[in-house]
Formats: sequence, structure tokens, C-alpha cells
Amino acid sequence: MKDTFYKYIQELQDNITTTLEKIDGKATFKQDIWEREEGGGGRTRVIENGEVFEKGGVNISGVHGELPKTMQSYFNVGDVDFFACGLSLVLHPKNPMVPTVHANWRYFEMYDKEGNIVDQWFGGGQDLTPYYVFEEDAVHFHKTCKEACDKHHPDFYADYKKKCDAYFYNAHRGEARGIGGLFFDYCKKNDQMTIEDWYNFVTEVGNSFLNAYVPIVEKRKDLVYTKDHRNWQEIRRGRYVEFNLVHDKGTLFGLKTNGRIESILMSLPPHVQWQYNHHPEPGTEEEKLVKVLKNPVEWL
Repeated sequence: MKDTFYKYIQELQDNITTTLEKIDGKATFKQDIWEREEGGGGRTRVIENGEVFEKGGVNISGVHGELPKTMQSYFNVGDVDFFACGLSLVLHPKNPMVPTVHANWRYFEMYDKEGNIVDQWFGGGQDLTPYYVFEEDAVHFHKTCKEACDKHHPDFYADYKKKCDAYFYNAHRGEARGIGGLFFDYCKKNDQMTIEDWYNFVTEVGNSFLNAYVPIVEKRKDLVYTKDHRNWQEIRRGRYVEFNLVHDKGTLFGLKTNGRIESILMSLPPHVQWQYNHHPEPGTEEEKLVKVLKNPVEWL
């Protein structure tokens, strides 16, 4: 399974980066091949200063070795080895009318010292972080997510949307990071799903990503915006940074397993603001976003 999934994310990375380069029309992804001293490595691809994408990364990695002590206590296991692979992407568009997007699809195995698999699971999801609320965009994104889920289980969309709303939440701010999407983790073999079934589901979601995001980019990337729009975008990006550094499990896992810092922090936007005690003016489009982020919305 690990070989099958790693091959899949290599091909998906190629497909996504090729498509995004065509949309941008100016910048291309710079590739960085790296190795992890304890075992494994990855292929980082970053785009910067483009016509459409101010900064973005589409990264894959496959790492293995002894599970660090800090993670043994986290997973409540003893002295085991692990393998983890996944594709992680974040795109920060230049135009504030185009939302930031994040996605991740991953697979994890743990082994005893004889090399036998003692646990294995999939995880992942995709979520949207707009700076201005276009309801039709939110509906499109969620509709695409639901269509992917419905092919595998009628309850998946509702369950994983709820988990996404709960996970991508800045508790210290009392607001969501964005308008959600899907989030799933510890997808293990059970009475209803084999590990192959989970593979088919996760790859279905991965294959849906471009259909979920690209039409929104195409619709919004040429809209006129002002310096005030950019200021708001940068203030909201600050909240994005706060979530990734304070709450995000993927970031924390990477830092605790001696992951590659540049790849882990690739998700951070290039231009950010933290204004003291900033609140948008009542009745503005900026306030509309904040109100949406205070309580999860059923977009469908």
C-alpha cells in the first residue's frame, strides 16, 4: 500500500503543478529534492511572485525510521518504526478576491521490530480560506467535496465537513480559519472499509481537488482590487499563520520528527500584517467574512 500511494502522490503532484503553472502564465514551480538523515526524503515544489499565485507549494514526502519518543507518547505506543508519506499543498493567490487553499492527503504505517505492520491509516482533506465571501464559490467547493465523498459513503461528507469545521478553528480567536471543506484522519480498516477502500476514497478526494479549486481561481483572478483589499488580505493571512504555528498537527509532527523546516513552513504567506485590535467596519464585506467565520455554515 505504501508503494502504491507514494506512486499516486508523485503523479498527483505532477498533475497539480502543471495545471497551476498554466493558470499562472508567468511563474513556474522550482523543484527541491531533499533527503532526511534518519530515512526518506521528499520533493518540494514552490511557486513565487507569479501573475496569479504570490506564493504556493505542492510538496510530497516519504519518511521512515524509528518513531521519536515524543511521538510514541502522542500515539500511545512503545518502541516502533514508522513510514509516513503524503502530499501537502498551500496556495496564496495575489488577488484578495481569490481564496487561499490548503490540501493534504497522507498515509501512515507503524511496525514492530520484526517489521510487521502493527497499525496503518489514511488521513487528509482540503479546505478553503477566502478573504471575501462569494457564496457561489463556497457552494461549488463544498459540492465538489460532497460528490467525491458520496461515491464511497453517504455519511462521509457530513461527517468530514463537521470535523473540518472543528479542526481548522482558531480557538484563541473564537473563529474558523476559513469556510472548511473536508478533514479526515485515522481512516483504518473496519467492518465497512478495507484499507484498499480507504485508498480509493482518499485518491477520489485528491483527484477532485483541481475541480474544486480551479474554477474559483479562473472566475476571480482578474477582478479589480484596491490597497484596502490587500490590507485586509494580509491581516487575515496573519490568522492563517497563527493557526499553522499554534494548532496544526502536521506542522507540529514535522517539527517533532526532524522534518525539513523549509518544506514545513512553506505554508506561510510572504506578506502578512498584525494590526493591534483590528476590527472591520460594520456593514462591510470584511465584516461579512468575520460573521461567517464565527459559526459553521451549511453551504449545501
